[in-house]
Amino acid sequence: MKSITLKFSLLLLFFGTLAFAQDIRVHDPVVIQQDDTFYLFCTGRGISCFSSKDLKHWEKQPSVFSEKPEWTNQVVSNFENHIWAPDISFYKGTYYVYYSVSAFAKNTSAIGVATNKTLNPSHENYKWVDHGIVIQSIPNRDLWNAIDPNLVFDDENTPWLSFGSFWDGLKMVKLNSDLLSIAEPQEWHTIARRERSFDLADSNPGDAALEAPFIFKKNDYYYLFLSWDLCCRGEKSTYKVVLGRSKNVTGPYLDKAGKPLFEGGGTLLVEGNENWYGAGHNSTYTFKGKDYMFFHAYDANDNGVPKLKVSELIWDEAGWPSLKTKLE
Repeated sequence: MKSITLKFSLLLLFFGTLAFAQDIRVHDPVVIQQDDTFYLFCTGRGISCFSSKDLKHWEKQPSVFSEKPEWTNQVVSNFENHIWAPDISFYKGTYYVYYSVSAFAKNTSAIGVATNKTLNPSHENYKWVDHGIVIQSIPNRDLWNAIDPNLVFDDENTPWLSFGSFWDGLKMVKLNSDLLSIAEPQEWHTIARRERSFDLADSNPGDAALEAPFIFKKNDYYYLFLSWDLCCRGEKSTYKVVLGRSKNVTGPYLDKAGKPLFEGGGTLLVEGNENWYGAGHNSTYTFKGKDYMFFHAYDANDNGVPKLKVSELIWDEAGWPSLKTKLE
């Protein structure tokens, strides 16, 4: 009888853990598949990581950095290893994680990059190697913010890094083929912006709230997803995801009505409702022939806790996406 009771208790614990794991607390999720396992990276201490076999049940994995990279105090004094908005890619046998080091509401920021040969913590070759700063923004020098990186390759396999938050919009810069530094001569583009009040100091993030670019290639178009309005404010969060598309990775990106994202355009994809204060900071991928969008939403029934949301994308005849699973 004790054996049966013990087994039953373990089953309850196991299935209870799975049920909880479907509702994981996540901010700024990105995902990649290695073999039969999906790995999710997100904002957290040292960059949080989870794994899953089915995109539904998630298990906590070791963080990328058990201790903060040595260079971070040079950017943000007394940095506490709370790293924002990672981006994960696989290129020529190596995994690349770009990540954000920043002070909230300031463009005292930098994007770093770390590499690994495997994402499986039990593998003998598992080891994150940090390569330091790729790009840095400095208050009163730059009218842009070096956070929220996303790596994309164009049709010629040229790497581009998009990034940005508030200020004068979302930027894109060409990288070297090693993916560790900016290419020379430098090539920069502004890919999205909203109208900013003209009388603000350069150190003020302003009222042109946009961030978190993510570029996804589908058929003939590059789709630029981005987040409008405010994150991270509990019941006052107003995050939403909008998008536009272009046949060139550097733009111009146009919304469904033909308005350039550079001029404040954006077709709404998902926003908050009575159960979710806001929804945003998405990433988009094709897994096993299906397109998925990952994002977080602030749970209005759980004190505004940011939780993982996953939905397939469906596409209309004109090539515009919508969520198969609505935010309810």
